[in-house]
Formats: sequence, structure tokens, C-alpha cells
Amino acid sequence: MYRASDQVDNEAYIEELQEAADRLDLGTDARSRAVDIFLSNLPESSRSKRATLASSLYVGALVAGDQRSQSAVADAVGVSRLSVQQHWKDLLETVGLDAPDW
Repeated sequence: MYRASDQVDNEAYIEELQEAADRLDLGTDARSRAVDIFLSNLPESSRSKRATLASSLYVGALVAGDQRSQSAVADAVGVSRLSVQQHWKDLLETVGLDAPDW
């Protein structure tokens, strides 16, 4: 859950997420889930927001059945694949799904 003000305060990040989703040719459901995940898990540090954005996009696509590789998502956002790899399992669990053990 997030506040409406979070969406307004992070409009630039949401626009960046939408642009990355365009590059990945993601559907509406994946985009919507990614935005919800991102806004529900906003990090305190601005430095961490792009990694969270990329991981949210990866998880949103995964949950929506529109999966893309971690590398493709990282490239679309402009972060390292390691950034996505380090955060996606925790974000997946925030949507109520168990992350795999591998």
C-alpha cells in the first residue's frame, strides 16, 4: 500500500519505469503491477530507487506472465543485472509469492 502523494513525488521514476516497459514491450498488467510494487517498496535513499525500479519492473512482468530476463530489464532501466538479482526475490515476497530457493 502506498499514499497518493508517493505517486506524485515519484512521477519521474514512474515515467522512467514506463519508458523502460516500452523498450521491453511489456503489457498493461505488467506495467501496473510494477508501478504498484515500486511505490509500495520505496527506498529511503534516492540512490536505491533505480535498482528498486528495475527489480519492480522485473517482478511485475514475472507476476503478470510477461517475463523478461534480468539482463534485459537491467539494460532497459540502465542498471546492472546484479542490482535486479539482489532485490527481486524480496519484492516478489512483498506481493505474497514465495521466491524460489535457487
